Amino acid sequence: MNKPTITVIGSINMDLVTVAARFPNQGETILGERFLTTPGGKGANQAVAAARLGANVRMIGAVGDDAFGQELIRSLQNEGVSVNSVKPVTHEHTGIASITISERDNRIIVVPGANHALTPEDLDPYESVIAESDVCLLQLEIPLPVVERVVSIAHRHGVRVIVNPAPAQPLPLVVLEQASFLTPNEHERGILFDKMDEESFVDQLIVTEGAKGVRIWQDGQERLIPSFHVPVVDTTGAGDTFNGALAVALAEGKPLHETCRFANAAAALSVTKLGAQAGMPRREEVESFLAEQERSQ
Repeated sequence: MNKPTITVIGSINMDLVTVAARFPNQGETILGERFLTTPGGKGANQAVAAARLGANVRMIGAVGDDAFGQELIRSLQNEGVSVNSVKPVTHEHTGIASITISERDNRIIVVPGANHALTPEDLDPYESVIAESDVCLLQLEIPLPVVERVVSIAHRHGVRVIVNPAPAQPLPLVVLEQASFLTPNEHERGILFDKMDEESFVDQLIVTEGAKGVRIWQDGQERLIPSFHVPVVDTTGAGDTFNGALAVALAEGKPLHETCRFANAAAALSVTKLGAQAGMPRREEVESFLAEQERSQ
């Protein structure tokens, strides 16, 4: 099988991670247990997830002209992700995410920095990159006009687009209409369709519901693809792993239910390790895990 080509357009951040026994109350200072810096950003995370699962991956995004930016570029290259379309900017710092992990959960504050310096015009030289993709993958940590432009270019060239609407915000109607799939979690789903009838878009919806699994609709029929039960260490990169795996499986032509099962398996494996990208599984791990699940049924 030829490797599918996935183009990810999105954020590139450095994650500043603090591990603590519990979350502090308002106005309270507590001692943490551990601190680390790891590559992150929803875009970069999803790019790494797709690359580890066997795709040719190209990243479109922006970083600052600083040490974090240089480190993140090297990290993506080491994962086999093409960074020829990553824009360095001098007037903004590289994006960061401050992440606190406790009680098997996480809380995140993102400072976008260079990610918000990306403009629709920056995409013009990369139209052929988008057009030659099997699947394009987007999130909302970059400016919404950039998302609109990518969806428009991909639609014009007949390229499938997955829009992961996170962080949650309403989307323009044209994005909803032209996206091949929308992958909100339950919270994001409520915001996405707050003042709109979602019935028109259910066949595009893939709703992640955490430990319960993933909800899909095909020909008007609702179906829950159950998740896998694993020991949880860190949930930070689970959603990004799911979306990267989803893009790969769709590009390979898997049926939707099989695609979601594959993505569920990748996401399950990702939460068994600390760190968003560090925990992302490789193809052989996912296939071995799925085979083991089949044997145990």
